[in-house]
Formats: sequence, C-alpha cells, structure tokens
Amino acid sequence: MKREKIMQIFLQTGALLQGHFILTSGRHSSQYMQCARVLQYPDHTETLARIIARHYNNERIDTVIAPAVGGIIVAYEVARQLGGKAIFCERQDGRMMLRRGFSIEPGQRVLVVEDVITTGGSVQEVIDVVREWQGDVIGVGVLVDRSGGKVDFGVRTEAVLSLEIESFSPEDCPLCREGKTPAVKPGSRSLS
Repeated sequence: MKREKIMQIFLQTGALLQGHFILTSGRHSSQYMQCARVLQYPDHTETLARIIARHYNNERIDTVIAPAVGGIIVAYEVARQLGGKAIFCERQDGRMMLRRGFSIEPGQRVLVVEDVITTGGSVQEVIDVVREWQGDVIGVGVLVDRSGGKVDFGVRTEAVLSLEIESFSPEDCPLCREGKTPAVKPGSRSLS
C-alpha cells in the first residue's frame, strides 16, 4: 500500500492530531499520533496489520506480543493473520511484565508489535521481558514510527508508516515558551 493511502487512513480517522502534547516519554510535540482512533475501525485495523504481517509471513511466528494498552489490538490482529497467539505485557509496580496467566515458552518465536514508537522505551521493555522468558525475538512491527527510523532494537523492525515528528524536552519546548496553549497528554496513560 502506498504511503499516501496509509497517511489518508490516519488523517481520515483523526489519528494525527495537531496542538501541544506531552508524549509518553515526557517530551513535548506539536503533533500526536492517537492510533486508538484508527484502531476503532476493524477494516482499517485489518489493512494496517496486514502490512506488518506480510513482513513476517515466512518467519513462523508463534506469539505476537505488545505493551498494553496501545498495542493490544495490533497484536491481536497481526497474530490472527499470522496464525499465532496474541498476548500483552503490562506494568505492575512500574515494571513491564507478563500477567493474567500469559507465558512464553523457551525458544518460542516472538514478534513484538506496538501502535506508535517515539523513543521505543515500551517496546524495548517488552523485548527484555520476552528474553527473560527465553523467547526468541524475531522482530518488531509498528503502525507508526515517530522516530523516522532512528530507534534501533537490534532486530528487524518494520513500520507501516515512518514519520519524523519533532519533539522537545519540556525545558526546550518552543510551544511552552510561546505559552499560547497548555500541553496536554492524550495517550493511554491519561484520562483523555
């Protein structure tokens, strides 16, 4: 699928927001990718997940895993298309871990997926969990790579859409200096 068509899906669904945002990493940005808005449409989810799944069709993936909350739907749909199971990691006492009876068998071939990466922190935490369970991390699949390909997980990484969206530390944020609009945190770790 061409980049223009993919971008059109994100724009039509209102997934790409403009304003003054606080990212999960704590950095500030004038743009925010709210993939939950695109994932509310099963047809779009199937289409976008297919792009990730096609990259890993021949890799014999046993399990697709994601960080909660944003990656859960992506993991489910990619796993459905690859014929594997879908599980997710979540935080407990500030640490990413498997809960709810989920497990990874030693040597299982695991694909890590996420909706959006900026610094890649959550994905790296999931990779670390998979390795703690002695799973074999085959790759990473992401709907939107906000780093423009700069994040390196040490494994093959495939993004449906790669954007280099500028972000700033709070103390260097020009939007804060302008003071026109307060920064908001619209992600899964806030109320909106």
